[in-house]
Amino acid sequence: MPSGTTVLTFCLAALVVLVVPGPSVAYVVACSLRHGRTAGLASVLGLELGALVHVLGAAAGLGALLASAPGLFQVIRYAGAAYLLVMGIRELRPPNGDGPQHRALPGCRLRMIRDGILIDLLNPKTILFFLAFLPQFVRPAEGSGPAQILVLGGCFVLLAAGCDATYAVVAGSLATRFHRSPQAHRRLQQTTGGIYLGLAGLAVLT
Repeated sequence: MPSGTTVLTFCLAALVVLVVPGPSVAYVVACSLRHGRTAGLASVLGLELGALVHVLGAAAGLGALLASAPGLFQVIRYAGAAYLLVMGIRELRPPNGDGPQHRALPGCRLRMIRDGILIDLLNPKTILFFLAFLPQFVRPAEGSGPAQILVLGGCFVLLAAGCDATYAVVAGSLATRFHRSPQAHRRLQQTTGGIYLGLAGLAVLT
C-alpha cells in the first residue's frame, strides 16, 4: 500500500490536473445547463465509470502496452477527437422545433452516462495521466505495484467525482435561466458545439 505521504502528494498533484478544464468539464457543464442538475450528475457518473476502467487497465498493465505501441495510442487519440467532433456537430445542428427541454428523460440520462464513459475512455488527457503521471507515484518499496495503482487510481476517481459534481451542481443551478429564452438556449448549444470542435482539434494537434 502507498504511504500516507505518497497518497497526499498524489492527491494534491491530481487536483492540479483536474481543475484544468477539458472535455470532461465541458461535457458536464453542457449537460447540466441544458437539462438540469440531475442530468449533470448522470454525466458525472458516466465519466467516473470511464475513469474506473482506466484504473483497472493501468493496474492490469495496459499502460505499458500503450507505451510500447505508440500507434495504438494514436488510434485512441483520433477516435476521441472523432467522437468530440460528432458531439460538436450534434450540438450545432438546427433545433428540431420542439423547444428546449429542461428536464432530461430517463433515456436521455442513460445516453449521457454512455457518452460520459466514452468521453473519458477516449480522452487523451486522462490516458496520459494514467500512462505517464500516475506511475511516478508507485514506489516498489511500498508493496505491490498494481495494488498501489488501484489505491491511487481510486483516490483520483473520488477527487474527479467531487470536482465534476461541483461543476454539475453550479451549472445545474443556472439551467432555469437559460431555458427561459429559446435564443439563450440556442446560443448555449452553439457555444457548446464550438467547444467540442475546439477540443477535437486540440486532441488531434496535441
